[in-house]
Amino acid sequence: MDVTDYGRLFDLSGRQALVTGGQRGLGLAIATALASHGATVWICSEDGPGCQTAAADLQAQGMAVHAIACDVTDRAGLAGLVDRITATGPLDILVCNAGVAPHAGPITTASDADWQATMTINLQSVLWLAGLVLPGMATTGGGSMIIMSSIAGLRGNKALGLYALSKAANAQLARNLAVEWGPSNIRVNAISPGFIRTDLARDLLANKTFMERRMAMTPLRRPGEVTEVAGVAVMLASAAGGFITGQNIVVDGGTLITDGN
Repeated sequence: MDVTDYGRLFDLSGRQALVTGGQRGLGLAIATALASHGATVWICSEDGPGCQTAAADLQAQGMAVHAIACDVTDRAGLAGLVDRITATGPLDILVCNAGVAPHAGPITTASDADWQATMTINLQSVLWLAGLVLPGMATTGGGSMIIMSSIAGLRGNKALGLYALSKAANAQLARNLAVEWGPSNIRVNAISPGFIRTDLARDLLANKTFMERRMAMTPLRRPGEVTEVAGVAVMLASAAGGFITGQNIVVDGGTLITDGN
């Protein structure tokens, strides 16, 4: 595409995308935004019925969205998923959004099982998918990989240290892959959301004490919306982000840079 065609900077027509953890929250918002801009989108999670419901809702709105169930801890299952999708055409956009935070509290109190679950889902599966998808992307002229990180990975954290560690690694993985695959016209970036209004954040949103403290730390004085993260994903997947790679884009209303006043 001619990037001087400003009207098509965000056009994803003819592109095919995979979004892991795409049945709800940020993943669903990203899948919806990509499809709204013309991409054919596959949403994946281990929640097969949830994926089917989400895909059906978007199909009813005229979007090209398909559901595919897969457990990202199953390497062979991921290989089968990629084979099934690429049998219909090349994968141009990979969004690794699936993630968990099974442990809360001091990081030294995390169990081996907590470590295994966190690192396998949040990090190892991303590396597996990179190995399964990026070589094919390279043969078809390139593409975009987006890894969901977090501002938790950019600062110390008393409550979610293990999760934060995995998210810091996600951002570094994006940098490494960007260097390795840039010559093949593959761009790899991370997105680090701050506090976003999702169903998972419902309890915190209803906690007046927490919200007063957190909003005082956020210059925009409000939570983010899922569409505001999804918009960044569209930019990174499209020609609008064509010269961006190896970056960790923070979407947090300024929380990370504030002095708390």
